[in-house]
Amino acid sequence: MSILIDKKTQVLVHGITGKEGSFHTRKMIEYGTSVVAGMTPGKGGEKFEGIPVYNTVAEAAKAHKINASVIFVPARAAADSILEAAEAGIELVVCITEHIPLHQMMRTYEILEHRGTRLIGPNCPGLISSGKSKLGIIPGEMFSKGPVGVVSRSGTLTYEIVDQLTRSGIGQTTAVGIGGDPVIGSSFIDILPLFEKDPETKVVVMVGEIGGSDEEIAAEYIASEMSKPVVSYIAGFSAPPGKRMGHAGAIVTGTSGTAEAKAKALEAKGIPVGRTPHEMVALARVALTKV
Repeated sequence: MSILIDKKTQVLVHGITGKEGSFHTRKMIEYGTSVVAGMTPGKGGEKFEGIPVYNTVAEAAKAHKINASVIFVPARAAADSILEAAEAGIELVVCITEHIPLHQMMRTYEILEHRGTRLIGPNCPGLISSGKSKLGIIPGEMFSKGPVGVVSRSGTLTYEIVDQLTRSGIGQTTAVGIGGDPVIGSSFIDILPLFEKDPETKVVVMVGEIGGSDEEIAAEYIASEMSKPVVSYIAGFSAPPGKRMGHAGAIVTGTSGTAEAKAKALEAKGIPVGRTPHEMVALARVALTKV
């Protein structure tokens, strides 16, 4: 199986006619994703690669049975695009857009809490279920089918970890990039239970980075709620305090949010932490021998 998406997932692309939207829509289709509709205001009635384009999400949702949407619109319009998808009853929304104003995402997150829509992102690479479907910008060629689920705060690290797993002969069920902004729709503890319930996922790899407390919260959750082995990699052991590392949420303030502190919190709960991606892959291989 997989989590969140599979071959049956029917996808709407927001901003399908734009530069990024059109490029990545083609890549998603090539991978096997069922893109059934696109949305670009003012382009309704057109077609992109044979896919009908609508002016609004509501029009697209009325014409098609849409399970998920992926957002490639500018930051100034992205929060409204998320809410438009939620208003149309779309169950899963993946927002690739970065630099969305923080106050807009805080408002959006609060509204989504009262709806039945799951948000992945923003500022994320998306997700992919190996050999089935992908939403977002994740390159599919490095993935292979197998028993490991991956959840990560970093897009680039997702690619690196998956590539090393595949090269080591360890395939993946689903990989989810949750995003590195201070306010995101889904955290580690929102994704981990999905892997716990998935019968084909035998081991979970959690990729974290400096800043925030998501990894520490996840450590408590894993220890109390998960039966499947989880191994981790934390990026940023050499990051200096006060310097942002790539993501808006990846910043060490004082002694809080350091890679070392996160590793200690995880290891205290019995969750092994690799200091390099290669070491993490070795830990995953050991975990697989025990399930």
